[in-house]
This record gives sequence, C-alpha cells and structure tokens, in this order.
Amino acid sequence: MHSATLPTPVDTPWYRALSKKQWQILIASNLGWMFDGFENYALILTAGTVMLQLLPPEQHASLSLYVGAAIGINLLGWGVGGMLGGILADYIGRKRMMVIAILAYSIMTGLSAFAWNFWSFVVLRFLVGVAVGSEWATGSSMMAELWPDRPRGKGAGLMQCGLGLGFFVAALAWLFIAPIGEHAWRAMYMLGVLPALLTLWIRRAIPESALWEAVKAKRDAARERLRSGSALSTSDEQLTRFTLTDLFTDTTVRRRTILVFLMSLATTVGFWSVSTWVPPFIASVAGRAGLPAAKWASYAGMAYTLGSITGYVLLGFLADAFGRKPVTIAFFVLAFVMTPILFFTTTHPYWLLMLAFVSAIFSNGQYTWMPVWLPELYPTRMRATALAFAFNAPRFLAFLGPLLAGAMIVSFGGYGQAAMVLVSVYALGILAAPFLPETKGKPLPE
Repeated sequence: MHSATLPTPVDTPWYRALSKKQWQILIASNLGWMFDGFENYALILTAGTVMLQLLPPEQHASLSLYVGAAIGINLLGWGVGGMLGGILADYIGRKRMMVIAILAYSIMTGLSAFAWNFWSFVVLRFLVGVAVGSEWATGSSMMAELWPDRPRGKGAGLMQCGLGLGFFVAALAWLFIAPIGEHAWRAMYMLGVLPALLTLWIRRAIPESALWEAVKAKRDAARERLRSGSALSTSDEQLTRFTLTDLFTDTTVRRRTILVFLMSLATTVGFWSVSTWVPPFIASVAGRAGLPAAKWASYAGMAYTLGSITGYVLLGFLADAFGRKPVTIAFFVLAFVMTPILFFTTTHPYWLLMLAFVSAIFSNGQYTWMPVWLPELYPTRMRATALAFAFNAPRFLAFLGPLLAGAMIVSFGGYGQAAMVLVSVYALGILAAPFLPETKGKPLPE
C-alpha cells in the first residue's frame, strides 16, 4: 500500500506526516501550475505590444478587439487541452501526462516568439493554451492521490497558489524585459522555454500514482476479458467504458458532474471576466486623480495577485479545518459582496489597492475548491477526466468574456456596473454547493 493511504496519528503536525516524495509532488505540481500562470499572464502583459507590431497600421484602431481575440483564443485552447489532458492522464498516467504538458507548453511558448503576423500568433497561442490546460487536472490528481487524507486540502491550496506566483513572476520579469525595446515580447516568450528543464527533475524524482497504477492493471484485465468474450462484472464494464462517457452514465456521478460544472462556471466567469478589469479600473481612477495610469495598473495587478495567492492557500487550510462545503459557499458569497465594495465605495487609489487585495482573496482564491473537493468526489478510474471536465468545460463559455468585455463596459455604463451583472453568476455556486457531499478527511473513492 502506498504511504499516502496510511493513516497518521491525529496529534501529529500535518507537515511532519509527509514523506519526501509527497513534498516533491507538491513542489512539482506547484511549479507546473506556476509556469502555467507565467505563460498566460505573459500574454496579458504583452498582447497590446504584440498587436501593435504584428497588425498593419490601418488596423491599430481596432487594437482592443484583436487583443481580446488573442486572449480569448488562448483561453479556448486551454479548455480544449484541459479536456484532452485529463482524459489522457486517466489512460497513460499522471506523471507521463505532466511531463508531456510541461514540455509542450514550453516549446509552443518559445515558438510563439517567432510569430510574424496576427494569425500565426493566435494559432501558436491556441496551442500554448492546449498544452497549459492539460497540466492542471494531472497535477491535481497526483496531489490528491499521493497526499494523506487529513492535510489534502492544505496541499491543494499550496499547489493552487502556483498560479498566482506565476502571474507575479511574469509581472516582475516584464518589468525588466519591457525596456529592451520593441521586440521585448519575443524575449519574454523565449523565457517561457525554461519550464522544460523541470521535466528532467520530474522524471527522476516523482513517482507515478500507485492508485492509478492499480486501476490501470484492473482496466487492462477488464479489456482482456472483453476481447476474449467473457462476461463482464459491473466494475469491469465501468473500467472498459470511455472515461468521459462514464461521467454521464452513472446517475450519482452525472448529478455531481452537473453540480460541479455550475460551480466551476461561476468561479471561471468571475475570474476571467471580472478580475481582468481590476487593473484598468484602478488605472482609470488613478489617471483621473492625476497619477500615472500605467504605473497604477501595475500596482493594482500586484495587489490583486498577492490577494489571489493568499486566497488560494487560505481556502485549502480552512477547508481542512471547517469542511469543503461551508468554506466554498462562504468564498462565493464574499466574492459577490466584495465586488460592489471594490467598484463603488471609494475613488481613493490607495484604498482601492487594499480592496483589490481583499476582493482577490475570495474571487480568485475560490479556485482552490476545485483541487480540494473535486478529487474526493470521483473514483480513480475517471478522476483526472472529471477534474478536467469541471475545470475546463466552462472555458468554452468563458472565453467569450475577453472578446465581449469592452462592449459590456460601454453597454452597462462602466466597469462596476458590468462587473455586477457578471458576478450574479456566483448564485449558481451558492445554490449548487449544498447538494454535494462533505468529504473532509475522508479517503479518496477507489
């Protein structure tokens, strides 16, 4: 039996109950997700500069439209890749899929530095999104399967904060790379090749999930019985069924999948459609106060990122202390409450930075409910597929957010009004979460 499945005394501090391999899988998953964050935030930081260079001058008047298209297409790729990566992780293994994903997004990011026009750029960024999306479900499944039951939420939170760290590292790197000149964005994308080196360490230091290996052996045996024409048991039929189909065949699993899709849709729309407006909103307020708008957009981005990192970790620790269900619902409610407070209560730039930090704890930090709760709702045979579906399917709707953002802000009369319309989606999460089972401290379904 793998050490991750062995119980530990309740009075043992959680960090002392972990083996070296369990710490290593946390580091690998956190770094993989950190580089995911770097790759995506690098696009947000550089998209305007890229479009100015790659588009002919007569199209510069529509710059925001092209920037939104590039970001939206990248997000669409993330959805496609996430679905494929999760399914593959259930068939070829968690470790192998993680290595493939990191190698793929490193290479594709490096190639996007050589884009020569708009279409070459968005095609390459779509492929970056495909590779980036395929990493999260793999890392989350590995964390859940290799960590003990009691501190699993903490591990998920510490893994999830890698996204915020990646955003912060990208902002810091761009601060030094941007002054290079007009081709600084190419240097930024070349820097994105570095994560490939991580795969060398992963191959040597990280074990494959013992839970997945056991299921793979059972799946291979069930397929052999199917080929030989032998009668299949119910468990054999489940193992030979395509994992994505399996999500919607069993009544209980299907019901859970619909609920977590609604919750994930709420989190994803809130993140991609509202949080991306915070830096330009604060920059516009600072500009009206006679302060340098570009600098304040950077300050806002850093405050929001630090709040996100805090929230990612905090939700994981709170979920282990108080349960998955109450903490997740609380984060949805507080994310909704903080939105009007951020956009309508003050025009003082310094207060806005503080409110952005607090708002991000709940609006972005709520993402951690997924790596904490989702692995505990699904059996090993379909775990990565289920995580991939819940995490990525909403992106097939959310990718429209960056495309429609400008029009929405104009239509609703400002950032705050548009944000309030979109955060009403949190009601889906608040209503759906109570119908899922509480899984705090329980063993993973096998």
